[in-house]
Amino acid sequence: MTEGETATAANGTGNGSGEGGTTNLNNSAASEHDPHFEPIVTLPEVVVPTLEEDEEEMIKLRAKLFRFDSSESPSEWKDRGIGDVKLLKHRTKNTVRVVMRRDKTLKICANHYVTPWMELTPNCGSDRAWVWSCKADYADETPRPELLAIRFANAEFAQRWKEKFEEAKAFVKEHVYRGQSDEEEEEEDDDDADKSDDDEDAKSSSADKQEVEAEKKDTSEVTEQLEKLNVSEKESGEPSAPHETKE
Repeated sequence: MTEGETATAANGTGNGSGEGGTTNLNNSAASEHDPHFEPIVTLPEVVVPTLEEDEEEMIKLRAKLFRFDSSESPSEWKDRGIGDVKLLKHRTKNTVRVVMRRDKTLKICANHYVTPWMELTPNCGSDRAWVWSCKADYADETPRPELLAIRFANAEFAQRWKEKFEEAKAFVKEHVYRGQSDEEEEEEDDDDADKSDDDEDAKSSSADKQEVEAEKKDTSEVTEQLEKLNVSEKESGEPSAPHETKE
């Protein structure tokens, strides 16, 4: 290669590798150019409440939920969704509820309170599925009784759910239903007091009734004695009291 050819190659003005070098420089410049455009309309960020802000999470597991549909003939289990099921304990009300949302859509498929009489029973002998019933489930915004079944990935998750569920039942029984029973006892005490007052009123009214009956009895006895006296006077021939006559 002569000195002229070497200079031409170095300056990138030749027909060989020089053209490729120019193209690479243009591509790199285009890739580094990133224009920024201000949006015409600015939308504020919207915070959507989940209504779980005042609740504490006791457990969260991934599971699949079913509901028993008795309206069909024959009755059958229907899939309600796959997602995370949680036990949420309220910080001030001391209530615990079951909440489950479907994947992606986050639509609620289970939402009901835990009560002490709820019982988890194995589903057909499975060690990773449980069945229970609730009197009011709010998944469809309208409360209605449901028979639900839940299935976990393995027996370990199912057992953990069982333990936390029993813990939630004991907590609710101690803090919620015990308070209601105390109120019921107070109401019963008030009812007993009212009943005792009613008994006293009944006793007093009974005593008054007895006095009235005694007075009636005395009056009847006096009347009988007067009648006997009149009869005896008539039999003896003595004059009786004159009858009043109108003038």
